[in-house]
Amino acid sequence: MQFVGQSGAFLDAVERASRAAALSRPVLVIGERGTGKELIADRLHQLSRRWAEPMVTLNCAALPETLIEAELFGHEQGAFTGATRARAGRFEEADKGTLFLDELATLSMGAQERLLRAIEYGEVTRIGSSRAINVDVRIVAATNEDLPRLADEGRFRADLLDRLSFEVITLPPLRAREGDVPVLTEYFGRRMATELGWEAWPGFDEVAWKGLNEYSWPGNVRELRNVVERAVYRWDDWTRPVAHIVYDPFDSPWKPEAAPHRAPAEGQAAAAAATVHPPAAQTTHDHVSDLRSAVDAHEKAIIEHHLGKHRYNQRQTAKALGLTYDQLRHCMKKHGLMDKAAG
Repeated sequence: MQFVGQSGAFLDAVERASRAAALSRPVLVIGERGTGKELIADRLHQLSRRWAEPMVTLNCAALPETLIEAELFGHEQGAFTGATRARAGRFEEADKGTLFLDELATLSMGAQERLLRAIEYGEVTRIGSSRAINVDVRIVAATNEDLPRLADEGRFRADLLDRLSFEVITLPPLRAREGDVPVLTEYFGRRMATELGWEAWPGFDEVAWKGLNEYSWPGNVRELRNVVERAVYRWDDWTRPVAHIVYDPFDSPWKPEAAPHRAPAEGQAAAAAATVHPPAAQTTHDHVSDLRSAVDAHEKAIIEHHLGKHRYNQRQTAKALGLTYDQLRHCMKKHGLMDKAAG
């Protein structure tokens, strides 16, 4: 269990999890994808008095509605088609320990009702049985949904929400964790370099660092880890700072094209065309007060990007930019980039 970060918002969430761990009360962990909800759930278990007992995980979105109750509460032999033998559910497996319910908001209303009874009375009944089984389970649940809103809309049981929300820990997205992108980048980069057997960690170059810090990270820490590790493993010269980063691994000139759409009905053509081909957003240049400096900065950024993409190979970079070798060398000298490339 590794927590990496120094921002106040992140450390406050970790501290709240540490304080709540000692109590055998339900905890809700809320956060966008990739913010570390599983890590917080694991911390709640490991720091509790139940640490030596099992921690059982169920992703509520991974199973069809017809099977989720059988997974949670178990079933007897012959309870339904395919039930060739009796099976204990996750509640029984987690007895004396912790049950982590991920993607909680996807539970059906029927499963929510049975979950409510299990929490309220500390007992479960297998499907196909009339005998209740006592269980001692601490519930930790996670979601990226707004559960109070779902409850107001009748899509989540308000009484279940009341019982699960003794403590609610909301994890900040990476974009709100000031100063954590460099810390996490260094951590993931060094770890990947070690895995690859590099003799030293060269870090990222200035342009790469700038891109990493300015990116919005919709996938949060999980996305950052993938981007950093991918950049390091694709970089084959550990003596030079990593200079090329691919944020979208699916971006390729050969990626499959979208299937053609049927021609829209008459009268809908204009609307469909606007949807499929939205007008290009216009770039504002109101902030430009020195045209020559702005053009130079843009030219330098393009050259730096392509140098990194082509491992600082000047000839490949020149070819990619449609320049001669001498023209590229002139541009590099102009922008102070001569120390950044191989021949």
